[in-house]
Amino acid sequence: IMRIIAGKHRGRKLAAPAGQTLRPSSDRLRQALFNILQHSKHGVEIDGAIVVDAFAGTGAIGLEALSRGAGHAVFIENERTALELLRKNVALCSESEHADILRADATDPPPARVACDLAFLDPPYGRELAPTALSALTQKGWFKDDALCIVELAAAEQLVLPPGFVLLDSRIYGGAQIVILRWHDTGQPELPEPLPERS
Repeated sequence: IMRIIAGKHRGRKLAAPAGQTLRPSSDRLRQALFNILQHSKHGVEIDGAIVVDAFAGTGAIGLEALSRGAGHAVFIENERTALELLRKNVALCSESEHADILRADATDPPPARVACDLAFLDPPYGRELAPTALSALTQKGWFKDDALCIVELAAAEQLVLPPGFVLLDSRIYGGAQIVILRWHDTGQPELPEPLPERS
């Protein structure tokens, strides 16, 4: 059972996938993620924030942000089953007025209508889609300067950072890894840098 963890929708059950085609972030992982956002030195003001939830799946992360006070969330997803669950969950939380659902590929998104303060990317594990999506979202204007970007990867995956992204933190939770990045448009080309090797 998936639930909203905190905020105005706390305890709300969300529709979850029956099979293994989708891999929604666990309640524990979402709790850890929002604890980092709200209580660490890299924290961001969620209240009123514009959020993009890319590779949105069931929408649990974006809906958690809305529950905790985000002003608007844009969900990017292109898989049919996921879209059905996503629409159902937005309706269950009565957040249709504060949510846009885009049927699109996060590695080739449409131009942004408004730049976001906070981005969540949860691509399928092991396919190295995160760098492509970060670059594509940047090129299409999805990030405000100094936007915070949170990427979920498999624990063993390495993430090569596209130009303009700075690594702030990286943490392992079981089989998952949370990587926190800051986007800063310097206007200068930079060489991508891999995450440091773990011993």
